[in-house]
Amino acid sequence: MKSNCENCANYIYDDESDSYYCEAQLDEDEMGRFLTRQTRECPYFNFYDEYSIVRKQN
Repeated sequence: MKSNCENCANYIYDDESDSYYCEAQLDEDEMGRFLTRQTRECPYFNFYDEYSIVRKQN
């Protein structure tokens, strides 16, 4: 199962730890399903589109 975390707006870079992490707030059950890969896709996936604001202005 392929992850789309790299394209998600919740995937944040932390300068202090020099690593990426998921900013979505998962409860214990959701985290368990995510770590054991029982879910087909992340319910909190939000496609990061840096040009979306520009499109709204036009």
